[in-house]
Parts: sequence; C-alpha cells; structure tokens
Amino acid sequence: MTVSVDVTEDVPELVASAAALFAEDAGSRDPHMDLGWPAREGAAYYRGLVQDENALCLLARADGAAAGHLIGRLLPVGSLRPKAVRAALESMRVAAERRREGVGEALVSAFIEWARDRGANELVVQAYAANDGALAFYRAQGFRPFEVTLAREA
Repeated sequence: MTVSVDVTEDVPELVASAAALFAEDAGSRDPHMDLGWPAREGAAYYRGLVQDENALCLLARADGAAAGHLIGRLLPVGSLRPKAVRAALESMRVAAERRREGVGEALVSAFIEWARDRGANELVVQAYAANDGALAFYRAQGFRPFEVTLAREA
C-alpha cells in the first residue's frame, strides 16, 4: 500500500472516494445532505485543498487502485481556547474491500504526523452518532468524545 500526498493528479480519485463516502455514510444517516455535491463541486474543492498549505489530502492505493482517502486541515486558533492548536480530520473513507487491512490506520497515522509537524496539540474528527464502525475505529486511534452535538427536527 502507498499513500500519496497533495497530488493534483489524484483529484478525480479523491472526488470518487468522497462521493462514495457521501453515498454510504451520509446517504443512510442524513436526509438533509446534498449527495450530489461531490459530482458538482468536488473537483474544484479538492483542487483548492491540494494547493492549501493548511490542508492535507491523502490518497491510499493498494494493488494500483484507490483504497481510501483522508482530508485534514489546520483550524484557526480561537479566542475562547487560545492554547488549542487544532487539526481536523475532515473526511476519511476506506474502500469496503480494503477495510481491516491497515489502510485507515496508515491514513490516520500520516494525518497525526502532519498535524504535529505543524504545531497541532489537539486533533478532532466528527462522525455520525449512528455510525458505530466509525466511532469504534476513531476510538481505537486514540480519539475520545469531547463535545456532543444534539439535533432535532424543527
């Protein structure tokens, strides 16, 4: 397995992986999510991230095919928590046929190293409360609940 970093040529595969994430994760958990966003706006969004020094775009490959992606970014330091230098794991997916092969761990490990190299002292990730697999995976990577967002219909 290889992990490539910030490669413009990888943008179509990043978009495809993001579209698959939208479909399988948000598609079954969030009735308000715009599942067409990756096809409509993903290419421009990811091209911008590839060139952003405060963003990280990773694409994992195994046997020559895309096996997963991870998008991370440094967050601005806020005035309420000025000592928290945060990096957000914004998006991550491992192809279903590549799960349990270490792809996710390799992506998260690369993200942690990238964030630490940029001075981050706190890493954050969001996952749907109903996505037990993602929550278990992130806990296994050392993430712990910190904030909880509750939602209800208006």
